[in-house]
Amino acid sequence: MLAPDLSRQFGWNEIDYGNIVTAFQAAYAIGLLCAGAVIDKLGTRIGYALAICVWSLAAMSHALAGSVLGFAAARFLLGLGEAGNFPAAIKTVAEWFPRRERALATGIFNSGSNVGAIFAPLTVPAVAITLGWQAAFLFTGVMSAAWLVTWLIVYRPPAQHPSLSATELDHIRSDPDDEPAKRLPWAQLLRHRQAWAFVAAKFMTDPIWWFFLFWLPKFLNSEYGLTLTGLGPPLIAIYLMADVGSIGGGWIAGRFLKRGWSVNKARKVAMLICALAVVPIVFASSVTNVWAAVALIGLATAGHQGWSANVFTLTSDMFPRYAVGSVVGLGGFGGAVGGMLISTFVGFLLQTTHSYVPVFLMAGSAYLLALAVVHALAPRLTPALLHRPEVSA
Repeated sequence: MLAPDLSRQFGWNEIDYGNIVTAFQAAYAIGLLCAGAVIDKLGTRIGYALAICVWSLAAMSHALAGSVLGFAAARFLLGLGEAGNFPAAIKTVAEWFPRRERALATGIFNSGSNVGAIFAPLTVPAVAITLGWQAAFLFTGVMSAAWLVTWLIVYRPPAQHPSLSATELDHIRSDPDDEPAKRLPWAQLLRHRQAWAFVAAKFMTDPIWWFFLFWLPKFLNSEYGLTLTGLGPPLIAIYLMADVGSIGGGWIAGRFLKRGWSVNKARKVAMLICALAVVPIVFASSVTNVWAAVALIGLATAGHQGWSANVFTLTSDMFPRYAVGSVVGLGGFGGAVGGMLISTFVGFLLQTTHSYVPVFLMAGSAYLLALAVVHALAPRLTPALLHRPEVSA
């Protein structure tokens, strides 16, 4: 939201901004090397709290920055904290839901990121204009700290939750292959093609989402002249559509499963529908009307979020609960590396060509290519046999 104004204030070019984004992605990748393992060891309640504590302090530290290096340092710390988010969230879903319900549950919690993206345009401009841009970063840090307190008060794993009945606990544990928790090294997980399928999906498509998050305000500013106060309605519309896609993607897979489809067919058809929704974004840079561009970008973000709900659920489709946090961390690392590469590339590309056309072409094709790779590596979504060397995928 603040990038266009901060770029002018501090004299950043596209390469500078790309480097700031890359600093976040590098820390996110480094953090994910150990985030899943830490959460598996500490449990979701404490592991998640630790991650959000780091994130909140890092968000507020942006208020101290005044240069490319200062912002890059703040973003680096933010990436370290954010690395714990999805491993903890996916593990929480695996703890609380049987496999057939996890895609919808993932879509619902993932929609929270879009609620935040809707809330930001409603609050950040007012705070920044009234109190200064530093106050906007302090505000978001305080908000996440408030959530942290709520999490520690409310959350307990199912077996420790005082309000959970025996019937509900039996429902949560209704999958036949539940096993007791134990720690698995990444080297063991990487022997399985199922893990590589998830890593490849994240590596190929996460960078597109990061591009949306970090460059959409700059795109709308440079192509349509929208200022900080004018960015609100378009961004709200885009992330409202993303919210619908997040929940809808999980709901579609659940409906297919209720019709008696196999997990493999239901998951991949849902992923195909979401991938096709992203394709029209190739025209986003050629339309002259801002709301036509918003519609195309919003459809793409909806497709990504529906895709993401199903991709995350691949981990619990193919791995037991005790390994989910580590597998998500492994895939998140792949996605962060992909995001780091594309952030640097986009910065140089835009600085050189001043055109978003190549970026949108990449976005439109990434998901279909990723689905082809997932199907090649895990054609039946067969559960990984972690207790012995894998015979087949």
